Amino acid sequence: MDFHVVLTKVIPTLASLIEGIGVLIILYGCIKSLYLFITDNLNLNNNQPKLELAKALAFSLEFKLAAEILKTVIIQTIDEFIVLSAIVILRVVLTVVIHWEIKSTNSEVGE
Repeated sequence: MDFHVVLTKVIPTLASLIEGIGVLIILYGCIKSLYLFITDNLNLNNNQPKLELAKALAFSLEFKLAAEILKTVIIQTIDEFIVLSAIVILRVVLTVVIHWEIKSTNSEVGE
């Protein structure tokens, strides 16, 4: 069996599994953030729930990005490449924005 054929069968499954891990991390981050928010009597001035959610989102985006990188191995058309490139760019931008948000929130907490 051709190696490329094997890759086209295995990589979508691996990518889906890795994306699923990212989704679970988001779910965990949302639950933890909500718990922290509720246990602090719904205090909107507490940045800890916001930080926890941002960290979970940033971490999950790393998994989502890893799945997209795996998918680059099986690209067959220019249209697939364009769509995949747009997704990767969007996820990188989101990661940068989330890291900036974490950094600015951490500096607010330090003041």
